[in-house]
Amino acid sequence: MKRALTLLALAGTALLTASPSMAKQDKDAWKAAKPEGKAQSCIPIRQISESRVRDDQTIDFYMTGRKVYRNTLPNSCPSLGFEQRFSYKTSLSQLCSTDIITVLHSPGITAGASCGLGQFQPVTGAPK
Repeated sequence: MKRALTLLALAGTALLTASPSMAKQDKDAWKAAKPEGKAQSCIPIRQISESRVRDDQTIDFYMTGRKVYRNTLPNSCPSLGFEQRFSYKTSLSQLCSTDIITVLHSPGITAGASCGLGQFQPVTGAPK
């Protein structure tokens, strides 16, 4: 019985040890996405179904119809990767490379750094 508990404890330790590296692999899987086609200056806001902040300089926009656009900001945007939230304002029906995003800090909704967007590059293989 004591041996069985020891084996269970060791198995649990092995699983806990493996989890961070597996999480790291999943976290970095977005880097494997490949560019496909020509980058665009704007994307239609109504077709954005979800956005995923990847780091301080990269946001993936998931569109209706399974298309994904990667926006690589021209400069790093402080705290964007940590907070994973941003807002934008536009009077157009499109989000464009000339638009500015603002990082949203928690708790609550406090405005952080404001940063310019880059071109919207279609990509394939970007995980959700």
